[in-house]
Amino acid sequence: MKFLNILFLAFIALFFSACAASKGYDYSNFLQTKPRSILVPMPTNETAEIKASAAVLAHSLAPLSEAGYYVFSPALVNDTFKHNGITEPSEIAQIPLSKLKQIFNADAVLYLNVSQYGTSYQLINSKTAVAVEAKLVDINTANTLWERTVLAQQDSGGGSGGLLGILVSAVVNQIVNSVGDAGYDMSAQAMMMLYAPDCYDCLLRGQYSAKYMQDKQLTR
Repeated sequence: MKFLNILFLAFIALFFSACAASKGYDYSNFLQTKPRSILVPMPTNETAEIKASAAVLAHSLAPLSEAGYYVFSPALVNDTFKHNGITEPSEIAQIPLSKLKQIFNADAVLYLNVSQYGTSYQLINSKTAVAVEAKLVDINTANTLWERTVLAQQDSGGGSGGLLGILVSAVVNQIVNSVGDAGYDMSAQAMMMLYAPDCYDCLLRGQYSAKYMQDKQLTR
């Protein structure tokens, strides 16, 4: 009898967890606002890599435009902030939405934060990772329209060339990555993941897209 009770409770827990999992992402604020234009300030950066913010921003513009949104020119946006004596992403993130509305007249602001960027090394392998948190905010109401976090990473090393070969490969990878910027390429992958369409919590297409309101997560 005790076993049957445990089995019954387990079934109930599984049933309700399945119901919770099937509940769709809440796009109600997004669908009410229907943003056409998005302002993307320079991303804030929690890492020690000074290139992180610029790399993530550079790989954000094309996918957002392709998704059907008007995206403000980053050069124009950054020059406007610099003209007003604001250069740090952390300072930009603190500017009141009402002020951003007055200056740019955007529909929404996309705040990006880089929490991981670059390559970390161990004895015989290395890992390149880029993690980004995104939050789209209605510039008029400050309501959150959409938010998502992505992590793109790649491990290199190991192999079957013996310990000496593995060590040589690890040293070569470290030299190559120190000369170049593996995080830049990985940030492109991270942004592709972030702005990918037609998934549970993906960004909805904008009104300039030929597939506007045809997102699969809305039609399920």
